[in-house]
Order: sequence, then structure tokens, then C-alpha cells
Amino acid sequence: MKRSRISTRRTATAGAAMVALTAAALTLPGAHAASPAPRQLSSPQAAELAQRISADLGADSAGSYYDAGTGRLVVGVLDQEAAARVKAAGAEPRTVRHSAAELASALRTLKAEATIPGTAWSVDPRSNKVVVTADSTVTGARQDRLDKAVAQLGDKVAVKRTAGTFRPLIAGGDAIWGSGVRCSLGFNVTKGGKPYFLTAGHCGNASRTWSATRGGAQIGVVESSSFPGHDYALVRYTSTIAHPSAVDLYNGGTQNISKAGEAVVGEQVQRSGSTTRVHGGEVTALDVTVNYEEGAVEGMIGTSVCAEPGDSGGALFDGATALGLTSGGSGDCSGGGETFFQPVPAALQAYGAQLP
Repeated sequence: MKRSRISTRRTATAGAAMVALTAAALTLPGAHAASPAPRQLSSPQAAELAQRISADLGADSAGSYYDAGTGRLVVGVLDQEAAARVKAAGAEPRTVRHSAAELASALRTLKAEATIPGTAWSVDPRSNKVVVTADSTVTGARQDRLDKAVAQLGDKVAVKRTAGTFRPLIAGGDAIWGSGVRCSLGFNVTKGGKPYFLTAGHCGNASRTWSATRGGAQIGVVESSSFPGHDYALVRYTSTIAHPSAVDLYNGGTQNISKAGEAVVGEQVQRSGSTTRVHGGEVTALDVTVNYEEGAVEGMIGTSVCAEPGDSGGALFDGATALGLTSGGSGDCSGGGETFFQPVPAALQAYGAQLP
């Protein structure tokens, strides 16, 4: 396979246990403790700090995002006591109107009353609102149903439109080949000391066996697949083909992968896939619900990265950190679009898998 990401030189790989937090949970100082200036952080450091602060503040936290320009983690808070604790932890507080609980309630309302194919929603920590995105199929009765659900939520919700249609990005072509379909390998992992790889669940549903070339010899068989609900699949290698822990950059080089981690809003990321190769963009949302025609998928990463059919299952990463598996979206890499990713840590936890 000429550009196989399963070859010795170019292999999309990795995956590992979720980035480990400190053994003891972070205890944020009280409101009367000294408050140093917010720290400058890399995006992986910001993602780890965001998890710690969210866990400690609980209902007093209203989301967070990474400001790449300043290198700071910005955390939404409801009062001055929470603001002081956020400062002491090394982040920048920003007072907002809506609590995490209020926005979570809005999400539950949308799930109950507006689970409509062609819609997606998530909390936007920058605007402190739930943002609902509707694709081109949301018209007529679908639009009326969405409008009715949104109207009762007032200023806690904002609606935007996107061109095209939300769809899983599967196609016929080459890369990893199934029964008449093409997808992309995500990350190589191990389970019980044996080699496996992760790809998208809708790819695993489409074909039980996979090869490295069109019509080629089998290299793997699907052990488990989940879609909708989630969008991940675990494929067991059945050949001795090489499977290093690296992502194909399609320029003669690879990016080594050493860990898996959670994304943070504002993070600059890259995606590698067999159709459009490598493209970059920004994480725009976390815990996104996407309503495909096939059903809803929850807990996704929303991004401004483009993708096209055949890129499904491909790797989302930030340097050496594995973040996600390409699921679906709208648009393309000519006119732009948005793409959703299944977080890697959730897939690793579900399958008991780890980095090679």
C-alpha cells in the first residue's frame, strides 16, 4: 500500500490511558489565599488543569477554554470566591451569567425535545451558552420542532446554521479497506499484550475484516464496535505487519505518539486521514451531541478542522498526544467545514487498551 499508515515508515498509531492526573486530587486554596498571576501554559497543560479545576469547583465552575494568544486557561465562575480559587490554581477567572447546572438543564431539554437528525449541540464556554447547530436538512417540520424547543430556553441557547449535511465520513477508496468501504486507521494500541488498532465505530459496523490495500490480504478483524451512542471500534491485528506508535504526516515523516489526553476548547490540533491527509484547526467544543441520521453520538470533540469521506477513524492529535478518532461532520477541505471526533481516552477505557 503506497501510502499505508500501517507501513513501517508511516503508521497512524498510539492511544493510551487517559493523561494521568496527580495521584491526589488538586485542592484549590480558599478565597483568602494569595492569588498569583495566571500561568502561561501549553495546550496539554491547560487541558489537564481544566480537568482539575472543574473537578474541584464542581457546580461553581461554568466551563473553561484555552486562550492560545496569552497561553492562559480561562475559567467561567459565578462569584468572587470561585474567582479567587481559580486564580490561585493558575488560571484566569471570568464572571459569567449561567451556571454549569443551568446549561446542563438546557442540554437535557434539547435531548428530550429536539433530538433531530442534522443537529448538534454543546456548551460554548466563551459565550456561556449552549450552541445548537443545524445542517441543511433541518427544514419544515424539523425546523419547527427545533424552534419550539429552543424558544423555551431563552438566552441560554444560541442557534447557528451550517452548510451541507452532518454525516459519518466513510467512503470507497484505499487506506484501510473493508467490504467495499474505506476508512482510516486511528491509533495503534495494545490489549493484553497483543496488537490492535482503533478506528471509527461506524467503520467497524460496516466491515468485520480490514486490509491495508484494496483487495489485499486481511490484516485485522473487528473485535468490538460501537455506533451510534459512541463512535469507536477495536480491530485486532491478524498479520505481522508493523504497527509503530506514530501518525502519518504524509510528507515523508511521522509524528510519534506517547500518550492520550483530553482536548480543551481553543487548542490547536491536527488531523491525519487517508482522503485529505493532514489538516489543522481549533477545538471549538467538548461533550458535543451529534444527531446523525443513524442516531445520536454523545461526548464528541467539536473542531474547525475539515475532513471528507474516507477520513473516518483517522487520528486527531496535538504533538505527541492522541486526542480523537474522526467521526463525521459537514463541509469539505475546499470550502471548509466542521468535524466531530470521538475522544480517544473514552475508547481506551471502554476496551481496556493502552499504548503499544
